[in-house]
Amino acid sequence: MAAFKTLDDIGNISGKRVLVRVDLNVPVADGKVTDATRIERIAPTIAELSGKGAKVILLAHFGRPKDGPSPEFSLEPIAKAAAEVLGRPVGFAGDCVGDTAGSAVAAMNKGDVLLLENTRFHKTEEKNDPAFTERLAANGDIFVNDAFSAAHRAHSSTEGLARLLPSYAGRTMQAELEALEKGLGNPVRPVVAIVGGAKVSTKIDLLMNLVKKVDALVIGGGMANTFLAARGTAVGKSLCEHDLAATAKQIMIEAAEAGCAIILPVDGVVAKEFNAGAASETVAISDVPADGMILDVGEKTVKTIGEWIDRAATLVWNGPLGAFEIEPFDHATVAAARHAAARTRAGKLVSVAGGGDTVAALNHAGVADDFTYVSTAGGAFLEWMEGKPLPGVDVLKKQA
Repeated sequence: MAAFKTLDDIGNISGKRVLVRVDLNVPVADGKVTDATRIERIAPTIAELSGKGAKVILLAHFGRPKDGPSPEFSLEPIAKAAAEVLGRPVGFAGDCVGDTAGSAVAAMNKGDVLLLENTRFHKTEEKNDPAFTERLAANGDIFVNDAFSAAHRAHSSTEGLARLLPSYAGRTMQAELEALEKGLGNPVRPVVAIVGGAKVSTKIDLLMNLVKKVDALVIGGGMANTFLAARGTAVGKSLCEHDLAATAKQIMIEAAEAGCAIILPVDGVVAKEFNAGAASETVAISDVPADGMILDVGEKTVKTIGEWIDRAATLVWNGPLGAFEIEPFDHATVAAARHAAARTRAGKLVSVAGGGDTVAALNHAGVADDFTYVSTAGGAFLEWMEGKPLPGVDVLKKQA
């Protein structure tokens, strides 16, 4: 049984006003949504609530408006895209509180869907201001949070409402939490984590938390160079945070104490310039030329990573192994991703991945749909991996 309340716990909602916090931070160009993935992910929750006769009132933010209402951050164009995805009308109200919102809600019939304007047009939203939260709550009988991506923020529409109304996790939130529980909360062992990306400085908390929870930690991308340099390996002109050598050493010490194996590259694909089709060669990691840059891990390292994936029952992945945006430096990331996907399809691996670059890399490899779960939550996914509390989740937990 889930430790948090879901729609399975909600009871009869026919005619009830259900405030649903969703993630509609989608890309928009010339007034049109260019990628409806996040709308598609919330569609099951909306369809289920509407199908049960609820009046579904959507709350969301869009962008980072600084000075109150601004046309460029209006959710109105997204209401039209949501209607196309849902295959049903989606009303729109030009404010999320006050008479404008109240009148629109009062006019709703059972099963109707209404999107309220950007919650961040009110500065008090991000302050989790009790008075503003009460104004939001005035339009609802029940609160459903289906925006895991905003769950690391204690805002009125993510955390405050759950303290005023009966509250539940939507289907997208539920799927995310169940996948994360399989990934690190209560995983089947052995657990292997792959962490890549450019800089150690952005993932110190993440690495410190993982070495205490996983059996092996594969480090790739630019951040691997910082660990290699900390061990005394010359990395030429590669991206490297030499000032974090002590931090890298401490992470390796804590990993050793926790019994976590650290897997670093033993060879690398080196080039003198970072351009598509640049001349490159694979060298042992101890033979990186002074004027060379490590832009991907080599075949021997790819083979080792594959062997660790074969040993794993659970894989958690955040960040590419190399500069995957440019060929041929995408090879290692694509190879490892496809290997993990094949193991997942064979039923031998639970694979959970997330983070912007990670999603892009898995899409590039053509395997995003083959992983057990791929999170689009960004910051919330990272904070979960770092072991930090997520206010929007904690407030939904069932009381003992």
